[in-house]
Amino acid sequence: MTGSVEVTLPDIGDYKDVPVVEINVAVGDRVQIDMPLLSIESDKATMEVPSPAAGTISKLMVEIGSRVSQGALLMILDGSEEDRSDTAPISASEPKKPKDDLSATIATTGAPLEEFEPVERPNDRRVTGAVEPHASPSVRALSRELGVSLDGVTPSGLKGRVLRDDVINHVKQVMAEGRKESPVTDGAAPDWPIPNFEKFGTIERMPLSRIQKLTGANLLRNWRMIPHVTNFDKADVTELETFRKIVNDEAEQGSVKLTMVSMLIKAASGALKKYPRFNSSLGRDELILKQYVHIGFAVDTPNGLVVPVIRDCDRRSLLEIASEMRRLADKATKGQLAAEDMQGGCFSVSSLGGVGGHGFTPIINAPEVAILGAGKASTEAVWHGREFRPRLVLPISLSWDHRVVDGVAATRFLAFIASSLSDLRRCVL
Repeated sequence: MTGSVEVTLPDIGDYKDVPVVEINVAVGDRVQIDMPLLSIESDKATMEVPSPAAGTISKLMVEIGSRVSQGALLMILDGSEEDRSDTAPISASEPKKPKDDLSATIATTGAPLEEFEPVERPNDRRVTGAVEPHASPSVRALSRELGVSLDGVTPSGLKGRVLRDDVINHVKQVMAEGRKESPVTDGAAPDWPIPNFEKFGTIERMPLSRIQKLTGANLLRNWRMIPHVTNFDKADVTELETFRKIVNDEAEQGSVKLTMVSMLIKAASGALKKYPRFNSSLGRDELILKQYVHIGFAVDTPNGLVVPVIRDCDRRSLLEIASEMRRLADKATKGQLAAEDMQGGCFSVSSLGGVGGHGFTPIINAPEVAILGAGKASTEAVWHGREFRPRLVLPISLSWDHRVVDGVAATRFLAFIASSLSDLRRCVL
């Protein structure tokens, strides 16, 4: 006995009329459950639509460039009873209704602002050969967003399948064990009363963008859950600024320009190599040290703040870093960043130099353990033994996770960055 399965677009949050950018199957292709069928692209990320059942593609209802919304018919599968017996209780075409505030919030977020890699211990599957937890791509994306390893989640689905509710319940349990106060999972104002402001005068209501909502939720979670400490220092960037201007003046018309942020990223990459504890993430009972140096930088876009990631900064030249910064910043401004453009960061750099301000305390971008901030450089009189000399001084700050590093290590790390900025030749040692 055979039956047809209509594959429709699941809940993708508040997006409508998103374009189909890739179709991975054709009529007659045999597919398995959870196999990616096609990809859609929002203004923030590219998302895959998994197959809700095993079977054979009998008809395609969309093509590349088609615009679809939640519930749109994508394709039709023909499957046997044997194929359909393995279908998960929650299909892509019929997402399960959220049962409470936490699940409702997560269920409507769609693609996360930053997808964190799940925590894995060195003695996990690579050593024991244990079977990878069975879960759909949407559940895996949710686990990455929340920083949860599926290995520690108790499955409740058929054949040991990890469901969305399993991940949500696991997070609730961990948070309940770690602290007594209720978790706040969205960017809204928690717990305090909202008066009727209109009785005091005229008001205007401005809806938050999707990125602003997701950013707010991430920042609130990081601020509440991480014991932040911030160190401050100053870097003499007189020679560095002179060098930057010389390089940019000699550059050909239309070529990439060096920026102070690109130099901050290069200096930070050297510090991460020298002090590897800052290039780590905290697991449940271990520290995960990374052998790569991927650094994110904050970009202010019309829709909100995003943090694209430059990979292998320790192996890139200053001009290569500046070029990649320009490319990613342009994509961010146009709303074309894919999810992979914002994944895998080890450390973040946030600069307010173009706006102004002497200093600030940046919030750590979990699962990273530190973030570098920079203000606006200004000329100061600096004593050189016999006289005061005018020097261009850049205020810098470092927020760090006190569970991973201590004040002495943070002071040395920030001092190394200041020394590197004063003499960038240190970065090539």
